[in-house]
Amino acid sequence: MKKILKLIPLLIFIVCITPSAHALTLKIATLAPAGTAWMKEMLKGADAIESNTAGRVKMKFYPGGVMGNDQSVHRKIRINQLQGGAFSSSGLSPIDPNIQALSLPMMFNSFAEVDYVRAQMDQRIKQHVADNGFIILGISEGGFARIMSNQAVSDMQSIRNSKVWIPEGDTLVQQTFDTMGIKPIPLPLADVFTGLQTGLIETITSTSTGAIAFQWHTKVNYLVDLPVLYVIGLLAVDKSAFDKINADDQKIVIEEMDRVFSRLDKINREDNLSATAALKSQGIKVIQPTPEVTQEWKSYSQQSIQKMIKSGMIEKSMVDEIERLLTEYRSR
Repeated sequence: MKKILKLIPLLIFIVCITPSAHALTLKIATLAPAGTAWMKEMLKGADAIESNTAGRVKMKFYPGGVMGNDQSVHRKIRINQLQGGAFSSSGLSPIDPNIQALSLPMMFNSFAEVDYVRAQMDQRIKQHVADNGFIILGISEGGFARIMSNQAVSDMQSIRNSKVWIPEGDTLVQQTFDTMGIKPIPLPLADVFTGLQTGLIETITSTSTGAIAFQWHTKVNYLVDLPVLYVIGLLAVDKSAFDKINADDQKIVIEEMDRVFSRLDKINREDNLSATAALKSQGIKVIQPTPEVTQEWKSYSQQSIQKMIKSGMIEKSMVDEIERLLTEYRSR
């Protein structure tokens, strides 16, 4: 008995110093395939977090959509099979619709405007989502989405006459197109290439990198050189899971992921600019919309935003703040 009593302090010491004793693994799903810039940066961040927390916090990624679509990922988070996921703004909108504030149609004219607004809005958006039960570990730029088609669509009526795709479940784009009198065809990302190939759809809205990554650019002939909306990607984890991490380790996770997403913003912007130039050089015809067509798009976009506010899809205060910042920037 005395020998056992002598061993108790030693056992307590071993338990206290063993990193794996209280290790927490954040399991995260993403559509990004293994080997992409996104995954490479995520894995760098995960390695740094595990090292700097002495193994108390680990991140395990499930790439390539193996965990299913956004709805499946949310369900698996609810049953604790996953703790987080990489989402588009529409993918996280069931948690907090205001996450779509940065992706409102025709809001930004340039990357300079985006940078000015995001410098002051990112933290506000993160806090808003945290109040709704998720911690955003990073917001990454996806770039400007433009209209691409296998036929010339130089004005609003020609787009209305086309078979237009929207991402399945994207209520923001659905609302925008409804306002414009466009009747889109919702499809998951995995079905877009086949849809273009078979003629089920003829017109898409996509970033340049997205069009190339999914090979959609091989099925379109025209690009309308007008930034329709700004696309973002988000890494979000369930707040109840994140709260299990001690405060010091939470700080490490946040700081390391901030570094990751700062790098991703730069990488993604460079890639998008290069991809846009590549599309233009590979024979895709660029349509420059007239000032009248551009103004028509902006008018319809403003109408759709007001409908979103009225329906409660997004808070008026969020839109007002972005518009205030844009006015402030443009007046300079």
